[in-house]
Amino acid sequence: MLIVGATPIGRDLAPRLSFRLNAGCTADCTGLDIDQENRLFVSTRPAFGGNVVATIVCPNHRPQMATVRPGVMPLPEKDETRSGEVVPLKVQNEERDIQVKILESAEAASEGVAIEEAERVICVGMGGADSETFAMIEELADLLDAEVAATRMAVEAGWLTHDSQVGQTGKTIRPDLYLACGISGAVQHTAGMTGSKLVIAINKDSKAEIFNFADYGIVGELRQVLPAIIEALKLLRG
Repeated sequence: MLIVGATPIGRDLAPRLSFRLNAGCTADCTGLDIDQENRLFVSTRPAFGGNVVATIVCPNHRPQMATVRPGVMPLPEKDETRSGEVVPLKVQNEERDIQVKILESAEAASEGVAIEEAERVICVGMGGADSETFAMIEELADLLDAEVAATRMAVEAGWLTHDSQVGQTGKTIRPDLYLACGISGAVQHTAGMTGSKLVIAINKDSKAEIFNFADYGIVGELRQVLPAIIEALKLLRG
C-alpha cells in the first residue's frame, strides 16, 4: 500500500506514479480501512460534488494507492520506541528532461489562521448567509479569537472562499471549539467537523441533523441568539 498526502505536490505526484506502476489510485480520501479477509485496502471518498460517499477497492493491481486529505486522521502521540530509516535518493535530470518550469511564485494574501489550524472555528451555513447575521458572526469571532468558516452552499453563495469551506468537498478540521450557525447538518458537511472536541449548534429548526453532532444545542433565530452571546461575552470581559 502507498499512501500520499493530498497536498498540492501529493495530488500531482500520486497519479503520475500510479500511471507508471499501472496501479489504481483513490484520490482525496476521507476514510481508510483494511478488508482483512481479502487483504484489500478500502478507501472512502466523496463523489458527484459531495452528494455521494463512495467506497473504493483496487483488487487487481499492486501497489494499492490513495491520497488522503490533511486533517482527516487524528494525530497520534509520538512513539519514541519506533524509528525508520531515511534512504536518500539522488535524482539526476538533464534540463531537457524538465518540461515544466516555475517562472514565478507568490504567496496568496490571507488573514488570520487557516481553519484547519485554528483552535476555535465559527462555521456559517445558509441560515446565516445574510449581511446582518454575517456581521454578527464576524464580531463574535473577534471576541472568541476564532476563525470563520462556511458550508459549501455558503461558499458557493459568495460569503467566503473555498479555503474556508468545511466538509467532504472542503477541509477537514478538528478545533477545540466548533460553533455551527444556521447549518442543517448534512453528511457532506459533518464529515469535515466530527473530530471537533466541543460542538455547539444554533439552528431555528429543533429537528436539524446538526444537533445529533452537537454537545450543546440552541434552538432559535441567529439574529436573536448571536446578540445575546456577544453581549454576555462583553460583560464577562468587563
